Order: sequence, then structure tokens, then C-alpha cells
Amino acid sequence: MKEINVTEAPDAIGPYCHAMKTGNLVFCSGQTPLNPKTMKLVGSTIEEQTRQVLENLGIVLAGIGLTLQNVVKTTVYLKDMNDFQGMNKVYAEMFQNHKPSRTTISIKQNPLDALVEIECIAELVE
Repeated sequence: MKEINVTEAPDAIGPYCHAMKTGNLVFCSGQTPLNPKTMKLVGSTIEEQTRQVLENLGIVLAGIGLTLQNVVKTTVYLKDMNDFQGMNKVYAEMFQNHKPSRTTISIKQNPLDALVEIECIAELVE
């Protein structure tokens, strides 16, 4: 296993790394809509926050030479399932024609009280 931390991504807010590589898989920790430079939450709408979350995942993936197109599975955590359509719209835009498997669940709250958090598993292509 190899621990991955990407300096351009938002700092972890706990004792965890941005991702772990094992074999040809990369398990990315959940990202919230933090601005990587200010470490402040970005946006007040689900669309704004989803875009920032996926940009942050993109930063982590880029740090190891991957993109969202390498993602095989995501888990989306929504504070309010009424935000599903707004999240889904931005998610589809960001992933374009790529459609990784996905689970979407509703949670009561995350540590930063963000509207959305997304984690993913990506495949290293060598």
C-alpha cells in the first residue's frame, strides 16, 4: 500500500490521507467543497458544492496522473436527498460520458456540515 497526499488538494481535516494506492486501485478519501487555498466551504447551493467536491477529487486524481475518467466507483453522501437532482446534474456534467458505478445515500451531517461529500475508487492504467 502507498499513502497519497497531494499538496494542491484541501488539507485533510483529520488523521487520514487523500488516497491509498493498492495494486492498480486508488481509494480516494471523501472530499467536501473546501477551497484548497482558503480551507473554507465554497458555495451555498448543491450545484456549487458538488462542482467544488468533484474539482477537489480531480486534484487528488491529477496528483497521481489520473482524471475523473479513471473512476470506477463513487459514493455520494447528501445532507438532503431533495438535492439529488441538482447534484446529479453537475455530476453528469463533470463526468461527461463516463458513468462509474455509484451509491448515493442521505446522511444527517458531515464534520463540516457541507451539503455533499463524495469519495471514489479509481483504476491506475499503466
